[in-house]
Amino acid sequence: MTNSLIQRVWEHKSKLIGGFTKKYYQDNLVYFESFNSQLEAIKGEKQIKASSGKKKLELINKLNVDWKDLYNLEKIYM
Repeated sequence: MTNSLIQRVWEHKSKLIGGFTKKYYQDNLVYFESFNSQLEAIKGEKQIKASSGKKKLELINKLNVDWKDLYNLEKIYM
């Protein structure tokens, strides 16, 4: 969860944050959700993290079948 998706993705693309994206060189934004409150966002994030890898892939493929990087698109709409 973040209050600034553009900044957070930029940090990942700049390799400023460790973890999966830095280790595996995966920094494309292929899925995101917006919520009305932090509590809703945290709940949504926990649900996604608790789901299986297969469910996560299904969620991405349902909304972004080509796995396009949504980072620049997101910058336009913010």
